[in-house]
Amino acid sequence: MLARLHSVTLEGIDGVICEVEVDVGRGGFEKSVIVGLPDTAVKESIERVRSAIVNCGYRHPKTQSVINLAPADVKKAGPAFDLPIALGMLIGQGVLANSGLNDVIIVGELALDGRVRPVNGVLSMAMTAVESGFGRMIVPLENAKEAAVVEKMEVFAVGSLTQAAGFLSGQLPLETTTVDIEELLKVSSNYEVDFADVKGQESVKRAVTVAAAGGHNIMMIGPPGAGKTMLAQRLATILPPLSLAESLEATRVYSSVGLLDKDKALLATRPVRMPHHSASGPALIGGGTMPRPGELSLAHFGILFLDEFVEFPRHVLEMIRQPLEDGFVIVSRAKKTIKFPAQFMLVAAMNPCPCGYFGSDARRCKCTPGQIARYLSKVSGPLVDRIDIHIEVPAISFSKLRSRSGQLDSAAMRKAVVGAREVQAERFGSKVIMTNARMSHKQVERFCTLDSASELILRQAMTEFGLSARAHDKICKVARTIADLAGAKAIAPEHVAEAISYRKLDRRL
Repeated sequence: MLARLHSVTLEGIDGVICEVEVDVGRGGFEKSVIVGLPDTAVKESIERVRSAIVNCGYRHPKTQSVINLAPADVKKAGPAFDLPIALGMLIGQGVLANSGLNDVIIVGELALDGRVRPVNGVLSMAMTAVESGFGRMIVPLENAKEAAVVEKMEVFAVGSLTQAAGFLSGQLPLETTTVDIEELLKVSSNYEVDFADVKGQESVKRAVTVAAAGGHNIMMIGPPGAGKTMLAQRLATILPPLSLAESLEATRVYSSVGLLDKDKALLATRPVRMPHHSASGPALIGGGTMPRPGELSLAHFGILFLDEFVEFPRHVLEMIRQPLEDGFVIVSRAKKTIKFPAQFMLVAAMNPCPCGYFGSDARRCKCTPGQIARYLSKVSGPLVDRIDIHIEVPAISFSKLRSRSGQLDSAAMRKAVVGAREVQAERFGSKVIMTNARMSHKQVERFCTLDSASELILRQAMTEFGLSARAHDKICKVARTIADLAGAKAIAPEHVAEAISYRKLDRRL
């Protein structure tokens, strides 16, 4: 008897609807087979399904069964097909009726005793199911809330094969899983860290505020112990909360690689990724035989902090140039090209020389000019050109370190950032994040008009510093953000001057 059910497989972070056909034969003693480009995990489901069916008290067919996963030209990966295959076996034997399943998506891994284990990527699967016209979904208990955040989808959570079979037979009614999305997205303002913890560095805090307000990439250069890492770690405390659309996009990435917290159906705060400088290219960009997202995509709508920037291999750093401009990563393989989202703020930190004390008043630098030049040459000019703001982080004096007054805190900085982001949202009319840093050249010409005095300042800077056309646009974008923070409709000369001051390190790099 032939049974037809529907499930979903993942290609990158996107779901692909699959038809699961189970044909239980009437004779022969050959072993059951799975066809349709299954990977090893899918092929091994035969043994898991067999044990689960028997241990749940059902009879496993002793005849040959053929399981076809269509479309046949799409690679199937992961254990999510266990549950639909097992239910197909029961339907093929006549234990369950083969009706009313046309609008049902079924996913779940089976344990040998029949328990249903969670799988990765359920949020993407549910979103794909809704787009394809499916209205119901059977998922593992641990994945139920994750799937339930998708509108127009009835989600039924099951903990075992017996429970799923009872539900499909009509003998065991199940309530649909519902979640309060607004409650999930509530973010506490009581962070464990605060910018008030950073003593002094008020000029750097100003640059960080500008970067957060416009979504600009920022590089901090200074001696060890100046506070670069502390500043980067606190940047998330001043960013605006995630919108629902942003949260869904970011959560899809985490769900697809199994990094979503089991107690959370959605990411409620912007992700912050801090890979070590020994990370490989595929770890940052993504890749593998079955391509999966890397650190850049895991930082989508959040922050990618690269500490000890110069210590990353140069060829690895060059890989992030294209994502910085385009906001996505393309992983190409012989038979498939996968696109991952990667719209993030890059925060880089580095020392000015090998010993770290070049230009510092605290200690004497022992590096030769040649050593400093070789050290800085590890970062290419084109990559630095793509970073909007370069700021020096000087060593902190004892008096400032011991001071307890006048420290700019996260609450004040966040208020300024949120106000500037609201101006940008009104300007661009985008529901998904659209900041000044993401403006195209045409948008720069439209929204970053300069008066004669501002244009004169910019022309002089371009000539004196030898800045590129890309640096020209970066300065205009940063100036636009500074004007937004000031509540000004037009860019003024002082806004351009401040934006240029954040490019002065081009002369050294």
